[in-house]
Amino acid sequence: MIMRAPRRCALLVSVLALLAAFIPAATAATVVPPGFQPASTSWTGPDTGYVLGYSPCAKSWCPALLGTTDAGRHWRRLGAPPVALPDNHNHVALRAFGDRVAYVSDGVHVRATRDGGATWQPVTLAGAREPYYLSKIAETGGRVFALLTTYGEGHGSTRLYSAAAGSPVLAPVPGFTVTGGLTYGDLAVGGGLQVALGADYGTEQYWISGDGARFTPAEPPCPAGEVASLAGVRDGQVAALCSSSPGSPQPGSTERQLRHSPQLGAPFSGDDAVPFAGINQGFAAASPVSATVAAVGGGVGFLHSTADGGRTWVTTELPERGFALTDLDFPGRGTGVVVDGQPDASGGSAVYRTTDGGKTWGELRFG
Repeated sequence: MIMRAPRRCALLVSVLALLAAFIPAATAATVVPPGFQPASTSWTGPDTGYVLGYSPCAKSWCPALLGTTDAGRHWRRLGAPPVALPDNHNHVALRAFGDRVAYVSDGVHVRATRDGGATWQPVTLAGAREPYYLSKIAETGGRVFALLTTYGEGHGSTRLYSAAAGSPVLAPVPGFTVTGGLTYGDLAVGGGLQVALGADYGTEQYWISGDGARFTPAEPPCPAGEVASLAGVRDGQVAALCSSSPGSPQPGSTERQLRHSPQLGAPFSGDDAVPFAGINQGFAAASPVSATVAAVGGGVGFLHSTADGGRTWVTTELPERGFALTDLDFPGRGTGVVVDGQPDASGGSAVYRTTDGGKTWGELRFG
């Protein structure tokens, strides 16, 4: 006996088959919104990363969050944080700590997710009074750390904030504050936590921690009068960039030197000169001998890279935008990323990626 499907059922099957023939599978074009411009990128490994960007919508800019697990060959759409693109050109910074926890800050407002972007909650900065700027967020040992600088008439402060990862409140860490006319700081994770705070180009304070809970004061990486930019521990060794006041030896430049420590907590040494073109925008190390300095000057972005511990340098110029270089990082295996420009700048923005420790860079495509 031949079984026949009811006529109505057969008709439904035919319609569904016809629709399927005209509905293409999801592609980069459907995942990435039209006009997408990257604002920030954060990678948890050489192949796994996230890009927060904005696209034009209704005479404004709407956020979109993308993720990849194959170094950018394919992207998926995630729940974007409700953070508007600032009209003062503040950097909107994304920091992902695994596939669940992430923070986003525009320098003043902070939001966090604990469910991979499905929901985003506001984060309170306990005791912070505007005007202030939250310059950096990092995570180690299940805790989040951030640097917050407040401004006043000739007087300000920079202090370290912390909380458990995903917490709705970041609070000041007692004893980690500097005050002065001009204050600044940096922190780095990877192989331990490093914190540097300074004021008015005087002597800096420097602490290290193996677990993010217990800190030990240590000799600062840089000589008095210079500012330290920190990189994570790479194969047991540590690199730091020491810089003078911006604009020296000429406008749009900075005198710099690369210094090294054989292990976390040991004294830094060395005075390898770094190309001085541009004002510092970022510093990161791919290995004990490979490091990159991001700088901008004269409408040009510079990526100064060394593969031999600072003896020789190669400079990659990114002249198309020259507005800002942000989020410089090396998540592993010689792979590095940096964001060039800002979404609403005249030249737009792009993410550049390297797989050889910074020798060569190429633009990451989104569709």
